[in-house]
Amino acid sequence: MGEWRCTGMSWRATGPVLGWFSPAAGERERPLALGEPLAFTVGGDRRCVGLRRAGRRIWCPHHATVPEGAVSGQCPACSAVDRSSSVAADTAFDDRRPFRLYLAWFGTGLLKLGITAAERGHNRLREQGALAHTWLGQGPLAAARRSEASLGSALGIPDRVPHAAKLAARTAASDAADRAREITAAHQAALSSPAWPETLHRLPLEITDHTPAYGLNLASPPLPHARISRLCPGGTVAGTLISLVGADAYLTTDSGLLTVDLRLLSGWPLAAASPTDRTTAPTRPLGPAGADQDALF
Repeated sequence: MGEWRCTGMSWRATGPVLGWFSPAAGERERPLALGEPLAFTVGGDRRCVGLRRAGRRIWCPHHATVPEGAVSGQCPACSAVDRSSSVAADTAFDDRRPFRLYLAWFGTGLLKLGITAAERGHNRLREQGALAHTWLGQGPLAAARRSEASLGSALGIPDRVPHAAKLAARTAASDAADRAREITAAHQAALSSPAWPETLHRLPLEITDHTPAYGLNLASPPLPHARISRLCPGGTVAGTLISLVGADAYLTTDSGLLTVDLRLLSGWPLAAASPTDRTTAPTRPLGPAGADQDALF
């Protein structure tokens, strides 16, 4: 268990990174740069990446295996511990940091409400693949959580957007004016809603466009012909990274444009490959809207 294994990708203030962990050597991160190769061959088997506590990673004590196609790189036991004190799972009750309520836009007609610690800045939005967002309010965790629920119900805006819907929405061309109109209307409706709690401080409209950070042009969005459906020992993914939206990497490869959810990398030992190598990892065709051909949208 001394080998390096990928722990997945994250967004930092400086950009996206891939994380790595070795029980013998600790953690490190590697920046992901647009226009640069992203090429690797999968080795060994996929093992649980454990969890982070007090700023450090604790490796899975069970050395549990994880299914090849699972989005999460955690075993059920580590996932349960992780979620036992989680803002996302609504099980964190004593977090005294200020939190912000946000309105995220993932494509035409696709909005969501969410909360994030104010100190995280834009990282949470970019990890989700939000194409744009504005802050709505700031306050303690309990007030932000209540606002998310009450405003979501009053305005009909969800707090979850399925990954497949995000993929499909970003393949449809759109312009900044339409995006601004949708976000502005929702922002005005939220701040004037009777459901707004007085314990949350209102924040003015300030639309942040995340597409430059992603290398994404919404006037001419990427149209991959297939996605990597899973990784497996001996399989290779090789190409040049042209866009990275959330955890979805868009790669130009020997067979055309592919997309791969980089969450699939967590738990695997990965060896460097050449960007000109043939991609042999299993793929699944995508329809003209960017969704799986047998999906209903």
